[in-house]
Amino acid sequence: MANQQGLHLMGAEGLTITFGTRTVLDNITLGIDAGDRIGIVGRNGDGKSTLMRILAKQMEADDGRVTWRGGVSVGFLDQQDILVHADTVRQAVVGDLPDHEWASDPRLRDVVDGLLPGIDGGTGEGGISWDQPVGALSGGQRRRVALAQLLMADHDVIMLDEPTNHLDVEGVAWLANHLKTRWRKDEGAFLVVTHDRWFLDEVCTLTWEVHDATVDHFEGGYAAYTLARAERDRAAAVEEQKRQQLVKKELAWLRRGAPARTTKAKFRVDAANALIDDVPQHRDEVQLKKMATARLGKDVLDLENLSYTVTKPAADTGGAGDVDHRIFEDVTFRLGPGERVGVVGVNGAGKSTLLRLLDGVIEPDAGRVKRGKTVKTAILTQEVEELRERAGMRVHDVMTEDKNVFDVGGKELSGAQLLETLGFSRARQWTPVGDLSGGERRRLQLLKLLTGEPNVLMLDEPTNDLDTDTLAAMEDLLDGWPGTLIVVSHDRYLLERVTDHQVALLGDGKIRALPGGVEQYLRIREGKEPAPGLRDTYRGQSSAAATAVPGSVSAASTKPTTTAGTPAAGAPPAGQASAYSEADKRQARKTMQRVEKQMEKLSDQVAGLHQQMAVASEAMDLEKLSALQAELSAAEAELAESEEAWLEASDIAES
Repeated sequence: MANQQGLHLMGAEGLTITFGTRTVLDNITLGIDAGDRIGIVGRNGDGKSTLMRILAKQMEADDGRVTWRGGVSVGFLDQQDILVHADTVRQAVVGDLPDHEWASDPRLRDVVDGLLPGIDGGTGEGGISWDQPVGALSGGQRRRVALAQLLMADHDVIMLDEPTNHLDVEGVAWLANHLKTRWRKDEGAFLVVTHDRWFLDEVCTLTWEVHDATVDHFEGGYAAYTLARAERDRAAAVEEQKRQQLVKKELAWLRRGAPARTTKAKFRVDAANALIDDVPQHRDEVQLKKMATARLGKDVLDLENLSYTVTKPAADTGGAGDVDHRIFEDVTFRLGPGERVGVVGVNGAGKSTLLRLLDGVIEPDAGRVKRGKTVKTAILTQEVEELRERAGMRVHDVMTEDKNVFDVGGKELSGAQLLETLGFSRARQWTPVGDLSGGERRRLQLLKLLTGEPNVLMLDEPTNDLDTDTLAAMEDLLDGWPGTLIVVSHDRYLLERVTDHQVALLGDGKIRALPGGVEQYLRIREGKEPAPGLRDTYRGQSSAAATAVPGSVSAASTKPTTTAGTPAAGAPPAGQASAYSEADKRQARKTMQRVEKQMEKLSDQVAGLHQQMAVASEAMDLEKLSALQAELSAAEAELAESEEAWLEASDIAES
């Protein structure tokens, strides 16, 4: 659609929809204009996908209407599989277009290369060929084909429901770039429901939060939304504190026994009752607290000179017959206590296989897996198989089938209490597992896993089906995880948050260190940087044996110093001695001690000023409040300067 600037493309008015006794959306009115880049976030089950389906006219609301501007073309990627399984991949993606037509169009060619790399030359990455029936593909492969089919068409509005599921790191990066460059700034529009925080920040300029049957609008991507939501919650907390103070005053006044016959007394009684009744609606908080963890010894998991081969059936090789594929060849991989490793790699390179080898589910063809005596592993799989077997059981029964009381943060909690921390209300706990949403099943799977008290935790694509609130809760838990952690994920935000270093599986049977993290991996895949040499193959730092391996790469050396792989500011270049003398370091330590005392005094001063301001605010003394605010600003500025001085001295003392 030409000259779209300022055009209203679609809108909704008074949308209301109820499932059973629960209202998911209540009287929602919104609009989408040309140039809008919208990310939709919210808890699982709050109506994100429902809202998108209604806007795409794939579902009807109980009340309200959706209007599209005349001539607007809308493309919608549902989470459900809508492809015709009898079609070939070619028919599904390009239809009847001859190869020379779509291949000569740069935009169409980019879609095929980005989502189905190598396919036009025969068999693409992951074993997809043009003539393969769609029904013979895996779920992840069909998802890529469906996304390619949608993006090949010329739509004015694109709606994507969890498009990053089943995409690897480079696939997510490609999709982000495609959406940013598909239209000019003032043309087209898209809506995306996703849990991938990096993706939301990269492509979205608006965020809609769906919660409690309403839709709140925020400017910016995920980071801006998080800040705005934090400020909103802070303001709500301030208002609630004020309300509680007024309640206390009114109740104290009533307890003094004022005369009942006066109109003034009746007014105060009514005021107190109104304050007590005016309780803000509580939003369920999703929390994951520290579970008990089994003791972990110095030896954890070692793969020593390991090799593993799988046989790909003819259906996965485009009719070429059964083919042996070597996943790992003579690999040594060592994990130490407390080590936190992120794993990235191309599809089919063996990321999930690596976890299964470490977990002991499968045995290697050659070499061995050495496990420490105290190791207790747990793996969060992609398939949620263990819950599928319990589909007829209720949530509470699944949680308490092994035990009824759980050690959480040093306290004992019942199964019902533990479920409530992860967003399962008392009523929801009696729902059959088979009736839960994908996100709810994933939450239950994670909680059940943690209650087994593992000390080696392996997560295989943990972000699939989880909402952003649950992901944030999981990351907070993993920040303090005392055991060893291995994470396979395409979510860059998660990997950079919870792991100390990353390794790559490039499809050549080796595990290679990535000193530059995910960015280095993407540069390697784009051909902008060679892969690390075989002598840099990851060998970890687990046991004493690891230090004797020639060319071993320790965890400290693989952890990127910054996202660009450059040394931290103020630190001497790698391989060089410190630029500071011992006298400089002694003086820096003295400075640190002096500044620490100064910081303690300033912190006490700031706390005292806050208390004085609270008293002045109660007394409505605006003049004193203004003077105290000026003192507070000066004290906080001085405290910030002291903190900077302490950090500078610390850099010198520790160099």
